[in-house]
Amino acid sequence: MRKIMAIVMAAVACGASLTLATGSEAAAAGRSPQCVKVRKYFDKGDVRYVRLTNLCTKRTSCFTIVIPHQRDPHGRLAKGATKDVRYGTTSGSRALYVKNTHC
Repeated sequence: MRKIMAIVMAAVACGASLTLATGSEAAAAGRSPQCVKVRKYFDKGDVRYVRLTNLCTKRTSCFTIVIPHQRDPHGRLAKGATKDVRYGTTSGSRALYVKNTHC
């Protein structure tokens, strides 16, 4: 009985690892290149900014700034550009992260 249970558990573990490997490959294939990088978050007066750089020198990249409980601002960065992007006021929430998106 123990031998049968060990075989069944091994088969389940192998099946689960194959499913995870296939899923992660499919997810990686659908992602956009990670070109937009956050340099720093800062406040100027009562306005919040994030400094973004496009690391891709051959194409324009798009991004979305994720902010809790607000509409997420989005935009584009030219090839190799660095830009300060205004995304809200100090009375609002801080940005959580910047997400690379398809243009």
